[in-house]
Amino acid sequence: MRRLVLFALILATLAGSVWAEAPTQSPHPATRPADAGLSTEAAPAEAPPSSESPDASPVVRPRPRPVGLAVPLPKSETAEPETAMLRPRPRPAGLATRTEDVVVAAAEPAPTTKKGKKNKKTRKGSVCGDPEILGEQLKPIGSKTKGCGVAEPVKVTSIAGIPFSQPATFDCDTAIALKNWIESGMRPAFGNREVVQLHIFGSYMCRTRNNQKGAKISEHGRGRAVDIAGFVFSDGKEWTIARDYNKTIRKAQKAACGIFGTTLGPGSDGYHEDHLHFDTANYGNGPYCR
Repeated sequence: MRRLVLFALILATLAGSVWAEAPTQSPHPATRPADAGLSTEAAPAEAPPSSESPDASPVVRPRPRPVGLAVPLPKSETAEPETAMLRPRPRPAGLATRTEDVVVAAAEPAPTTKKGKKNKKTRKGSVCGDPEILGEQLKPIGSKTKGCGVAEPVKVTSIAGIPFSQPATFDCDTAIALKNWIESGMRPAFGNREVVQLHIFGSYMCRTRNNQKGAKISEHGRGRAVDIAGFVFSDGKEWTIARDYNKTIRKAQKAACGIFGTTLGPGSDGYHEDHLHFDTANYGNGPYCR
C-alpha cells in the first residue's frame, strides 16, 4: 500500500513540473538561412504588425516567376478566333463539270429504239403500222367475181385525228395515201378552217367502174379507192361536193393528184358530181387527175 501511495505522489510531482514549463503562445518559425541557395529577391516587405495585434506574424508570399518564363506567344494575324464555326471542306475539283454533264445528258431526248418504234406502231386501235390510222384489221375478203377482193383489208374509223362519218374498208396503201393527203393537201388548202369529220361516200364494193355493165372492175372492188362527199368543220358548218364545190375544195382535190393514182370530181366524167374519188391505181404513165 505504501508503494502505491508513493508512486502516485511521484506522478503528481512530474505532471506539475510539465505544466509549469508550457509556453503561453506558439513559437514563430525560424528565419530561412541566407545561404540556403534560394533567391535573395524576396517579396516586398510586409507592413509591420499593428499595435493592436503584437503577436501577428508576417504573411509569406510566393517567389516571383523567373524572368522569361511568362513571355506570351505571338498570335497569328490571320488566325481565326477559338469560337469560329467549322466550315465544310472545299468541293472536289471537277464535280461541277460532271454534274453539268449529267444535266445536259438528261435534257437530250433519248434515242428511239426499234422496240420503241414497234410499240408505237402496234398501239391499241391502230392499223397499217401507223398510230394515227385507227381501225381494225379484217380477214381477207374473197369474191366469186373475178378481180374483186382484198388480201389484207382494214376497216378505218379515223385518220390523223379526223373521224369518218362511217367506217371505210380498203387496203393499207390507200389508208396511208389518204393520211398523206389530209396532212399535206387538205389541211393546207383549208387553212384556218379545221376539219373535224370526213363524210365518207364509199369504199370497198365489188362492182364495175361507174356501175356500168361490161366495164372493168372498179378500184373499189379491189379495196384501193375511197369516195369523199363532204367536210364538217369545227364551227359546225359543212361543205358538200354536191352543193359547195368551191375554190377551196378544188384546191384540196388538186393536191391529191400524185398522192393518189386517180383523182376525180365534178366535171370529170359525169359520174362524180357529188363526191371526190381517190384511188391508188398505178397506170405506169403517171396519175390520172380530172
